[in-house]
Amino acid sequence: MTPAAAHIATAAAESHGFLSPTGIEIAFLLVGLLTFGAAIVTVTTKQLVHAALWLVATLGGLAVEYLLLTAEFIAWVQVLIYVGSVVVLLLFGLMLTKAPIGRSPDADSGNRWAALTVAVASAAALVWVVVDAFRTTWLDLNGAAAGSTAVTGASLFQNWVLPFEALSVLLLAALVGAIVLSRKAKADAADAASTTSLPSARSEKEEAR
Repeated sequence: MTPAAAHIATAAAESHGFLSPTGIEIAFLLVGLLTFGAAIVTVTTKQLVHAALWLVATLGGLAVEYLLLTAEFIAWVQVLIYVGSVVVLLLFGLMLTKAPIGRSPDADSGNRWAALTVAVASAAALVWVVVDAFRTTWLDLNGAAAGSTAVTGASLFQNWVLPFEALSVLLLAALVGAIVLSRKAKADAADAASTTSLPSARSEKEEAR
């Protein structure tokens, strides 16, 4: 590369800033807005099945964000585990508990402002923790990819193995709870059917007499 070309490339790199975003940055912003909108619809809709489907859109948007950040392994893990397993588990739990398909007015407890306050406080705490933890951290762009399989696996099974296993136990507990609730509902329905059949049998005997 000639000195003039190197000077032009350096000047172009220095001219890039907040007011001149690249195409990837614009796509990242647009996908982030769409993902945020899908997340809002997920927690505000009164139809449980629609909430699960909007959750698929939200998690899919996060996977696209990971792809734009060149973390392909994390993106495919997001799709396979969260979109392909967690949401299917939620839908399976809804089917086992015989949740209503249409609108569910009982799904709104009336504590929206309290829930919004807790959500905003939790988001602020998470942002503060992440910013404080990575404030002085610099990424080596010339080194190994930060989202590669080797780096992610080493970080997951060395530093985050306990939360990873705790999440799996939580999902298993949710599935077992859904099965227990479904069996209890079937037992209650059988008891109700038996109690209604007893008076009818007695009335038939009295008529026969």
